[in-house]
Amino acid sequence: MFQMRRNRILRQSPAIRAMVAETILTPDDFIVPLFIDEGVGQVHEIPSMPDYYRRSLDGAVNEVKELWSLGIKCVLLFIKCSDDLKDNTGKEAWNPDGLMQRSIKAIKEAVPEMVVMTDVALDPYSIYGHDGIVDNGEIVNDPTVEALVRMSLSHARAGADFVAPSDMMDGRIGAIRSALEKDGFTKTGIMAYSAKYASCFYGPFRDALDSAPGFGDKKTYQMDYANRTEAVKEALMDVEEGADIVMVKPGLPYLDILREVKNAVQVPVSVYNISGEYAMIKAASRMGWIDENKAILETLTSFKRAGADLIATYFAKEAAKLLNA
Repeated sequence: MFQMRRNRILRQSPAIRAMVAETILTPDDFIVPLFIDEGVGQVHEIPSMPDYYRRSLDGAVNEVKELWSLGIKCVLLFIKCSDDLKDNTGKEAWNPDGLMQRSIKAIKEAVPEMVVMTDVALDPYSIYGHDGIVDNGEIVNDPTVEALVRMSLSHARAGADFVAPSDMMDGRIGAIRSALEKDGFTKTGIMAYSAKYASCFYGPFRDALDSAPGFGDKKTYQMDYANRTEAVKEALMDVEEGADIVMVKPGLPYLDILREVKNAVQVPVSVYNISGEYAMIKAASRMGWIDENKAILETLTSFKRAGADLIATYFAKEAAKLLNA
């Protein structure tokens, strides 16, 4: 039979495959989560996240310098709050001399062009490990939003380029945007965790910051993983309230959600390749079951193919080195 079309012609060499590739992954796509702790000269590997570390601020600054040299343009900051500073109000979150605020200033001073995003949620500061204020066993929405506004303003004053509310409280994007405008922070962006699901894959992250919930779970504010259209609704509402970027989290089990959100909004869409996804690849690699480097690039490319404009990933540094080789 005469072949009118031979599709394999466009696959026959690396050069041809590169020429016609539909999805191109670069270090510009990456957001690097950084875990920062008090102290000096401290580096602690996270047991459930092999080869990933929580560093004191001096080490975090050096890490940011190396990331910039690899072509990575953005970091997302998380801090480990000392137990003696935790309470049910989250007030340490807006301490102008707190670890997050000092971290923002130090990183912007060391690498001014690095885009600094900051986690906005109360769980690292809460004695209960929840993303909001607790009242009689309930995570209360509106008082939490007031705390998140204070936290966001504190980050903006310290020099953050974007605040990234990860709490899933109702109305917090509009409240944060209004407060930023009122205080003159018209250049501070908001990356909203718009579709954040109640997932079992967050476990290693909670090890990193000692932020696991002290009671119950987070299902009254994080989304049910059985739902799809709800994610689109949440993303559209966040855009209407003033979000500059929306996020889908987790990543790998939610590629369909990522595409749905991308099709629905007209702002950049980010995805979070979360700690459990990282840990699975690391574990399988250490058992000799998969090629780690190939798995990293295939996974990150799948996010971009599904619609992600930005990818928050613990593999960013390794991926950048592979892409730059």
